[in-house]
Amino acid sequence: MSQSSFPRARKRFGQNFLHDESIINSILEAISPEEGQHLVEIGPGRGALTEPLLQRCSKLDVIELDRDLVPLLRRQFSDYKQLQIHEADALRYDYSQLITEQKPLRIIGNLPYNITTPLLFHLLSFADAISDMCFMLQKEVVERICAQPGTKQYGRLSIMIQYQCHTDMLFVVPPEAFDPVPKVESAIIYLQPRKQPLGGDVDIRVLSQIVTQAFSQRRKTIANTLKKLISPEIFLAADIDPTQRPETISVDAFVRLTRCYLAASAESQ
Repeated sequence: MSQSSFPRARKRFGQNFLHDESIINSILEAISPEEGQHLVEIGPGRGALTEPLLQRCSKLDVIELDRDLVPLLRRQFSDYKQLQIHEADALRYDYSQLITEQKPLRIIGNLPYNITTPLLFHLLSFADAISDMCFMLQKEVVERICAQPGTKQYGRLSIMIQYQCHTDMLFVVPPEAFDPVPKVESAIIYLQPRKQPLGGDVDIRVLSQIVTQAFSQRRKTIANTLKKLISPEIFLAADIDPTQRPETISVDAFVRLTRCYLAASAESQ
């Protein structure tokens, strides 16, 4: 089926369809799918990546929200028995139902930029079932996810993703690789859920609460932004200088701060 047979990209779904063969080949090389692995593609669009994936893997599930694309994809790939197409919202989908034979999922996709952050956090709620993830995202978002302390890109997204995953920005994708051409550059990111969270296990909801509050006013010291939550004694116990700005504090240190906060809260009850 030719690309012209598919409907135009829809703004409300944040669709930008990948068509550059060299970029597609680079993504396939980065993923290196092998026989026996279970792949999941989010937002297959016009199937530019779906077809070469089907030629290399024994099981592929795709999640597509656009109800106009689903029947066209089913028709295009009707000969591939290892493919299952799910007409569903990736943001609400229960990925655990895809697990078969205890094989972890390898998740890939060209994610709509307007739902990137909530979708990543939704996927990470299934981290125990996921081997790795490889996504096309807005370059600025990839830089924020991979950012290190002391940089202007470092923030809540960096900390919460790095706490749960190894992160790696693989390469940049120019706007011309898409139809329609987006106004921003894209990049490929590789995420591998950690066997143990960075800095150790803590209640992720509390960690998120502390990190979100800490970055609510970036220019202030962490003592200032967290004054309603964290006492000077807790900063001392966590070995954190309260005069530091939040963007200079490592993921491990935020985890340590959360652990000390929880310990102090338990003692006061």
